[in-house]
Amino acid sequence: MESNGISEQKIITGDSGYILQDVPHLTDYIPDLPTYSNPLQDNPAYSVVKQYFVHVDDSVPQKIVVHKDSPRGIHFRRAGPRQKIYFEPDEVRACIVTCGGLCPGLNTVIREIVYSLYHMYGVTRVLGIDGGYKGFYARNTIPLTPKVVNDIHKRGGTILGTSRGGHDTSKIVHSIQDRGINQVYIIGGDGTQKGASVIFEEIRRRGLKVVVAGIPKTIDNDIPVIDRSFGFDTAVEEAQRAINAAHVEAESVENGIGLVKLMGRYSGFIAMYATLASRDVDCCLIPESPFYLDGKGGLYEYIEKQLKENGHMVIVIAEGAGQELLSESMQQDASGNKLLQDVGLWISQGIKDYFSKQKKMTINLKYIDPTYMIRAVPGNAADNVYCTLLAQSVVHGAMAGYTGFTSGLVNGRQTYIPFYRINEKQHKVVITDRMWARLLSSTNQPSFISNKEVIEDRKEHISGEEKNEETQLLDDENCADVVPENVDNSQP
Repeated sequence: MESNGISEQKIITGDSGYILQDVPHLTDYIPDLPTYSNPLQDNPAYSVVKQYFVHVDDSVPQKIVVHKDSPRGIHFRRAGPRQKIYFEPDEVRACIVTCGGLCPGLNTVIREIVYSLYHMYGVTRVLGIDGGYKGFYARNTIPLTPKVVNDIHKRGGTILGTSRGGHDTSKIVHSIQDRGINQVYIIGGDGTQKGASVIFEEIRRRGLKVVVAGIPKTIDNDIPVIDRSFGFDTAVEEAQRAINAAHVEAESVENGIGLVKLMGRYSGFIAMYATLASRDVDCCLIPESPFYLDGKGGLYEYIEKQLKENGHMVIVIAEGAGQELLSESMQQDASGNKLLQDVGLWISQGIKDYFSKQKKMTINLKYIDPTYMIRAVPGNAADNVYCTLLAQSVVHGAMAGYTGFTSGLVNGRQTYIPFYRINEKQHKVVITDRMWARLLSSTNQPSFISNKEVIEDRKEHISGEEKNEETQLLDDENCADVVPENVDNSQP
């Protein structure tokens, strides 16, 4: 196998177009580090597993559907315990920080990181950084033990507190050094993971034996590469309650309209999946699919048609949908996210004005915004299982010396993904994909877009995929050698 890497990227290439987008390792910049036997070999929980150490060459493909003549494509390193680790349990001083908005499952991830460090690896010094990135240099910490975190998964929010912004890289790394921290677990969305990448680069520049590992968090499911983000499943489930309430309200009155606004600043996944799950929704509006209000084929005409045929209607709109129709300029929060106008209130008023002034028609519109109720609930069963897998995987990776990575699910397998892939773009609904077609078939709503726009969207999506493939085919002369780890996977 041929190994290549340039600057921040580690690329391993093989036959038939095989490309492993590897993650950094402590030995990349600190040579001759000692290794230790993994204590899991004596752990009764793992002794029943046939092969409990992950093979050195195990990888997970990014794409499952391929053609017989197509290359094998991009892979990621499979997550899991390694036979050799690069930290003795007694030397580990770990910290956990949560950043950005709230999301179901945050406390579960915190709990399982602590439990994994304590019960799998015998690590007893774990700190919680209070209040997001600012907490590093505000010197706020919370000692975390299994007893402290035992029941936190039953609560919403995060026991560590959170905030947006506050990313002073130099101060953060100074604080990490001063406290003797050598494993940093960062839970947050795309902005947080970009910050984690910068922290990793500064730590590598200083030559510190400190692992920086990320756990991707976004309720909107807009992080690329991974199958889904934790909290998303819970959000879709909770959204059903709001949609059901809107449906009950709408069908109970004459010309009833139930309008539900859901999360989705740039990506409409929650709105799309909640609509597909509900079957009570007549129209779903998301940021990726522009719509218009007046005229033939517009939203107002469709609402009028539905009211005449069925007597009621349910509309789901993602918070980022239709922002281009609002004229006010956009401001940003501390994380760089656009401060969106309340499109739900705006479109509710627009619908009322249209039917009262232009159609002289009485309607009964009920607007429901469950955003903060959804964000604040604890994770459901599916998300709690996923959070456990994420936490255990990220701890295995950190103990094995991997750094500058995010743990995530790719095609149903836990993997280690380099920061640059997580930060390269936002994951969005592709309106020329089958899933959006399924939604349109389910709701029978108009697409609101012309054939020209569909063609352009398809071209943009295809060219984006091709560009991503091309960037991985690196010339040998620009690449440094990467030596794969040598692991004996025989049973101890």
